[in-house]
Amino acid sequence: MNNFLFYLGAFALALGLLIVVHEAGHFLLARWCGVKVLRFSVGFGKPILSRRFGTDRTELALAAFPLGGYVKMLDEREGEVEASELPRAFNRQPVWKRFLIVLAGPTANFLLAIFMYWALFVHGTEEPRPLLGAPVAESLAARAGFQEGELVRSIDGQPILSWQELRWQLLQLAMTKASVTLEVINKRQEIDFRKLDLSSLDKTNLEDDILQQMGFRFYRPQLPPVIGKVAAGGAAERAGIREGDRILAIDDEPVTAWSQVAAIIREAPGHHIRIELDRHGESLSLGVTPAEADDRGKRVGRIGIGVREGEIDRAALMTTVRYGLLESFGKAVQQTWETSVFSLKMLGRMVLGEVSWKNLSGPVTIADYAGQSARLGLAYYVKFLALISISLGVLNLLPIPLLDGGHLMYYIVEIIKGGPVSERVMEIGQQIGLALLAMLMAFAFYNDINRLVSG
Repeated sequence: MNNFLFYLGAFALALGLLIVVHEAGHFLLARWCGVKVLRFSVGFGKPILSRRFGTDRTELALAAFPLGGYVKMLDEREGEVEASELPRAFNRQPVWKRFLIVLAGPTANFLLAIFMYWALFVHGTEEPRPLLGAPVAESLAARAGFQEGELVRSIDGQPILSWQELRWQLLQLAMTKASVTLEVINKRQEIDFRKLDLSSLDKTNLEDDILQQMGFRFYRPQLPPVIGKVAAGGAAERAGIREGDRILAIDDEPVTAWSQVAAIIREAPGHHIRIELDRHGESLSLGVTPAEADDRGKRVGRIGIGVREGEIDRAALMTTVRYGLLESFGKAVQQTWETSVFSLKMLGRMVLGEVSWKNLSGPVTIADYAGQSARLGLAYYVKFLALISISLGVLNLLPIPLLDGGHLMYYIVEIIKGGPVSERVMEIGQQIGLALLAMLMAFAFYNDINRLVSG
């Protein structure tokens, strides 16, 4: 229950922030253009809470259905307007002002993403280095000749600093290129090059980790099975296991690496196991029952132990990605632009049938990602917020009636033809837009349910 409430809280905070920022864009531009705002609503439907503020007595409302929001402006099409206030009605504004007011919502989302990326780049984030483990046999990475212990320096000349950058660059390039060249430093500290053939990669399903599909693995050193910490109140402490104990065998199966210990315990939730230990030269045999834990829908075992930290060379595995103030801003703009373009390309390929619609995510999956990223730490949660903010901006710019992009499409037509689109055309457009949005939501919810069922 606590886990559910945590995920729900992380999702609600993300959704509330992004909606407020989006609608604030509309609100501020409307006020700047001299348009009277009647209501600023977070959510749709009947207001639960509301209060008025400012000289215009604008209503600030929190409504019952939280998946969205709106800014209601003075408009003759939605009610009678007093003659003295006609100059402040939205429909009386020149088309360029209406265009800017509508555009301001998605723009606010992009600016929020830029600010978040900029803050992260300035502060610096600790991330795994692009250090490769042994590739999966017969995979694209194996056929390209990648070997365990190689460090990726660049892809087609683009510097790579972290495992996340490696994933992001390969994900983008997989959509447009048949092959890429990776510069690596091998175990002998020599520079080498690997040509990765992407022509046979399944580009219809990019929901799974692109690096896993290519056969890449993150380098994991073989750590000795020495216990570094024991969680208070955990199954290990209750069984008498102590810090510094070396695990020799589990259920008579010898173990020589920490990865073996983790794998065996993980696969034994609720099952009694016997652990053979060496404690300062003394052999011990202790019984313990791993507690059941949930790992993204799968039951796994946990006994509350961790590897001795002194055995991990963090400097070899991790790096801090940090840039200066101006360089960070450029990187933030670049990241926001690349993510926006990639999102549009993905949507286009879905429409053309080149990419599976199961890559589309709904609110359940987004809530899951919100909770997972929040558990990993503030930096990961901020990255998640930036990504969702970009997605919201891109979605609202699609030329679908009912969305901001649909209104912008009408205004472009108005500029070209010299007059507004007819009421009949707008009514038909709204019906089409409603049908398209309903179809998108249906796909998204279906994918969410499918992910829950399949784990």
